[in-house]
Amino acid sequence: MAVKNRSIEIYDTTLRDGCQGEGVSFSVEDKLRIAHRLDQLGVAYIEGGWPGSNPRDVEFFARSRGERWERARLAAFGSTRRPRVSAAADTNLRALIDAGTPVVTLFGKSWDLHARRALEVSLLENLAMIGESVAWLKSQGVEVVYDAEHFFDGFLANPEYALASVRAAEQAGADRIVLCDTNGGTLTRPLVESIRAVRAAVRTPLGIHTHDDSGLGVANALAAVEEGCVHVQGTINGYGERCGNANLCTIIADLELKMGTRALPRGRVAELTEVSRYVSEMANLHHPDRAPFVGRSAFAHKGGIHVSAVLKHPRTYEHVEPETVGNERRVLVSDLSGQSNVIAKARRWGLPLDKNRPETRAILERVKELEHDGYQFEGAEASFEILVKDTLHQLEPFFKLEGFRVIVEKTGADEATRAEATIKVSVAGAFEHTAAEGHGPVNALDNALRKALEKFYPGVGDVRLTDYKVRVLNEKQATAARVRVLVESSDGRRTWGTVGVSDNIIEASWEALVDSLTYKLLKDGVQVQKLLRPAVLKHPAASNEVAPPKRRPARNRRARPSLPATRRTD
Repeated sequence: MAVKNRSIEIYDTTLRDGCQGEGVSFSVEDKLRIAHRLDQLGVAYIEGGWPGSNPRDVEFFARSRGERWERARLAAFGSTRRPRVSAAADTNLRALIDAGTPVVTLFGKSWDLHARRALEVSLLENLAMIGESVAWLKSQGVEVVYDAEHFFDGFLANPEYALASVRAAEQAGADRIVLCDTNGGTLTRPLVESIRAVRAAVRTPLGIHTHDDSGLGVANALAAVEEGCVHVQGTINGYGERCGNANLCTIIADLELKMGTRALPRGRVAELTEVSRYVSEMANLHHPDRAPFVGRSAFAHKGGIHVSAVLKHPRTYEHVEPETVGNERRVLVSDLSGQSNVIAKARRWGLPLDKNRPETRAILERVKELEHDGYQFEGAEASFEILVKDTLHQLEPFFKLEGFRVIVEKTGADEATRAEATIKVSVAGAFEHTAAEGHGPVNALDNALRKALEKFYPGVGDVRLTDYKVRVLNEKQATAARVRVLVESSDGRRTWGTVGVSDNIIEASWEALVDSLTYKLLKDGVQVQKLLRPAVLKHPAASNEVAPPKRRPARNRRARPSLPATRRTD
């Protein structure tokens, strides 16, 4: 069936089905904020939850009634009436109406196994439950989306009964019939054959609801669209029970960019990456780097041949332009890189590098040497930018470390561990000596460093660590092993990664922390503090002036110094 230029309804169930995913939990405030962002994106339906199941969803629907929605229609979700209870007397159905949404999504049983074993009712009673529930909801003036739960398993086991269940919903007046692959185990060919049988049996517009337990959630949803389904359900980032629901970010991009259909208002597909990351933040989950279209790695190029070709013509190694979905091209630098990688990244920062400059080769050799020592710049682009600018003599130190001490203390078996860091830094000849506590030694050191620098550079107070990873590089050395620390930081506007390597986890963390704050100050365009007037060169706790320290000889090590205190030309 031709799909080009057709309009497809996008039904988002992140706030209900997505919440059933492991590690996903939204507060009422989170759900309202996500709902508004989805509304701005332009989805047709937003399923807010199951008002009969928990107080949180009841509160969400109560508060949503006072909100203004641009385009989306809110849906409340629930089940057909209970056995041996009339639809009008069923408390769950009344809760759906009381939610006050213009749409109610009702699920019923299509699989005879579920009717007999899960509900313990006759097959005829199950059909009556479906029809009577849909009819009563329609009598209340709402749009009814009927979700045929376990439809494809039911069709495989008993096709006549599965078809009878969707006919019952149609005859009762359902506005949409959605075929659900609830277990996520259906392969694409039998799914297509089942949809064709349904299209021959009913005239109500069809929808599709797939899960990813066989890795086919997106593929099955797209195949369903090709077979005539006009309504697609899924979640942002594929959140959901077990292996998750079909990922709407991928589905929407494929529908619009590959299949020529209209899934969102014109131009909104460019907001997909931002929305995907926003929902990850609300869920307090790491954004999936390898997610198609919207992941950080979706348009990341590492091999030198790939990068050289992409710079000449992006389509050589990119199936769509990153900007169409709001993403960006990234050039990774590693020991597999060629000069093209270094040049491409330097140009992104406005640095004049080309293949004829010796600095280009020097940077590349330096990267390879550092990666041999355990550094990794694929997730630490901020550290790489600092390295490049330092090599090109375009970096001055914002501060200098005079020394730090970290104490971890435990006074008894039942007492909590206490961590405290004391640090002394100098900025333009002025010394700052301070201390701070934290949840562990690294957090204490981070707090102390920012506390010492805020007096000179207030912007560092905005920086927060959003992720912290430690990788052991030579496991056979056990507790003496060399470690790599990757830190992800954010100031609320930008997010960046930095790296440190050492056989001491505190020192590796220190390197990554210093790069993080250095990068923040660079991006904010902060001027390096110049030598302060003698009257200012006093330590707050001291009565006498403190002379500027003598320059210490640089340590001779292959890895770069932890602070950009001097220009490096190695």
